[in-house]
Amino acid sequence: MTTDARLDELLVRIDQLESRHAMRDLVTDYCQGFDRVDFARFMAIWWPDCTWNIGPPFGVYEGHAGIENALREVLWPAWRETHHLTSNLRVRFDGRDDAHGECDVDCLGATRDDVVQMVGASYRDHFQRRDGVWKILRRDVTIHFFNPIPGAQMTAPQP
Repeated sequence: MTTDARLDELLVRIDQLESRHAMRDLVTDYCQGFDRVDFARFMAIWWPDCTWNIGPPFGVYEGHAGIENALREVLWPAWRETHHLTSNLRVRFDGRDDAHGECDVDCLGATRDDVVQMVGASYRDHFQRRDGVWKILRRDVTIHFFNPIPGAQMTAPQP
């Protein structure tokens, strides 16, 4: 292998390492943006022509306007608080600027009427890089379970 070929291979590997970190940050910003009701942070992860397919019972939302509607009209009004934890992010590159990822999520939340729910799901993402920036073009959510936890409470520690 020539020196130029080795250098090209190394540059691709470095780019993929940096890209994986950028995608991990997108997954984190999704969780923390949602949990902290940080609209700007949550919206910053999506391309304007995105799709967020949350699946039943929530639906499919297109573009920034659709996602804003989902947040402000459907999801945030339903939850008093949520705590997302993602794991097992696996990324597959389909080209220099195109990748797919999958991770698992556990979410503990309390509805506005204080019913504590445990949600287990998987996220399948289509990441795309435009002008050097990675964002999510599509997220498909598969909910494995969505169950109340009878008798559970989510209360802050008392001093």
